[in-house]
This record gives sequence, C-alpha cells and structure tokens, in this order.
Amino acid sequence: MNGARILLVEDDDVLRTLMMQNLSARHHILSVAADAEEALELLRMHTFDLVILDINLPDLSGWDVLRIAKREGYLQPSCHDEHGEKFPVVMVSAVRVSLHRLAEFRPLAYLPKPFPMEALLRFAVEAAQRKNAPDPAVEEVNGVATHATVLSHLRKENYDEHSAP
Repeated sequence: MNGARILLVEDDDVLRTLMMQNLSARHHILSVAADAEEALELLRMHTFDLVILDINLPDLSGWDVLRIAKREGYLQPSCHDEHGEKFPVVMVSAVRVSLHRLAEFRPLAYLPKPFPMEALLRFAVEAAQRKNAPDPAVEEVNGVATHATVLSHLRKENYDEHSAP
C-alpha cells in the first residue's frame, strides 16, 4: 500500500519532528508547515490525503486555515457519515475545543495534546487506505479501467437496434 500524502502543520519544533519521524517511517509523503501562511501556500500548490493541523499557530488559527482552505476550494470532503460530509483534517491542540467548532468545520477528528502517537498514525493509515481504494465508479472491462457511468451507455443491452437511424 502506498502511503498517504500528508500536510503536517505544527509550530512546536519538538512535536513536529516527532510526528514527522513517525509518519515518514511508515512511508507517508510529508509536506510540513510551521505556520498558517505556509500551510495555505502548500494547500494552494498540492492535494493532500490528510491534513494534520494544530489549532494554535503563531500567525492565524488552525480554524482560520480551514475556513480559508474550504472557501477557496483547497479542501474537499473525504468521506460522509450520518451527520454529513467530513474533511480530511485531524485537528490537534493543547487547548480544549468546543463541540460547536468541530460541528462547524467537520474535521475527521480532534486529538488533544498530548495524544498517543498510535492515534495519529491510525488516521494516516486510514487516509492511505482511502487513497488506494478502488474507485467504485470505475469498472474493468477486458483489462481496461472504464468509468461505470460511461460504460453503462456503451453496453450492448442499452442499444435499441431497431431504433438506429
């Protein structure tokens, strides 16, 4: 399985290094930012399977990063549950987060610091699995991957031979 492409946004040097080492050791592809402006720049240039985002950054908050990235279209929902769509973001913070904020921004998860590294790594594995999962809208016909919606229009049973011009 190929690793996930992850944006790690953390201003604490020690924690950022620890998270980088753990994620890199598991073959995830990392881009790293120490502040909100750098994070937004990376989001504008690349697509990520997962964003690990600290809430308390030196320039803007992680919430501001999410708000801007969603508004400008740099973040798209990665999954849906009974409450709606969720964005591929794990928020991390040393401060308590309100349920209202979580409901407003719909991240995959919130991890309060200090958090077990295994929890963070689990989200990275899940992002890699989503990335590597076969597209349910794609079918393989005679060894060629074809989008199912296009394929349905091309199948013989969809043609009415008697109505051909």
